Amino acid sequence: MNRLLVIEDEKKVAEALEEGLTRHGFRVDVAHNGEKGFFLLNTQHYDLLILDLMLPEHSGYEILRTLRSKGMALPVLILSARDSTEDKVTGLDMGADDYLGKPFAFPELLARIRVLLRRGQQEPLTRLSLADLEMDLIHHTVRRAGKTIPLTNREYDLLRFLLENKEQIVSREMLARHVWEVVNRVTPIDNLIDVHITRLRHKIDEPYEPKLLHTVRGVGFILSEKGNAHGLA
Repeated sequence: MNRLLVIEDEKKVAEALEEGLTRHGFRVDVAHNGEKGFFLLNTQHYDLLILDLMLPEHSGYEILRTLRSKGMALPVLILSARDSTEDKVTGLDMGADDYLGKPFAFPELLARIRVLLRRGQQEPLTRLSLADLEMDLIHHTVRRAGKTIPLTNREYDLLRFLLENKEQIVSREMLARHVWEVVNRVTPIDNLIDVHITRLRHKIDEPYEPKLLHTVRGVGFILSEKGNAHGLA
């Protein structure tokens, strides 16, 4: 089931989108301002973003610019009342994958979403990287500074998820759901996650510089070249 994030400050529009998209089989989260939108994008995993432009607490342009500056390939569909040709050109040039003006026909929105999701599926990644850390998704190998790093299956899955979300904070909740596939956390597995993070850090970081795997106290972890600049552990 594809998971979508809708960032829309008009609550009636947001509610209609959430209801309609859920009815068509999508999992939908909603943010009514840019600040919450940023938080969700940095702590959750989504398959597509539906983004309004005129938002309180960070505009849609700011959100889009930040996403693309981080190298995030998340498909973005702008949904905005600003539907002049100039607005559309600006949004697409900034990195949006599609642009739909308001008011819109819901069937057209659904069709555009399906196209963007299919486009992503047709271009499977074969390699993930950060700095000199490289993961070959075809041969299931990991190398850093040209040296092969042996990983267990769980460590490989953990590193893959971190690389897929590089430069973003990843919570323990996200790791439990996407790596350990624990949906209902009746029994907390935070200690288990921390043990695997420690082992992974030992393998990919201890002999190398810069350090890439950092702890964000009270929140989770981030795979980033900029850890020291952000004061991360």
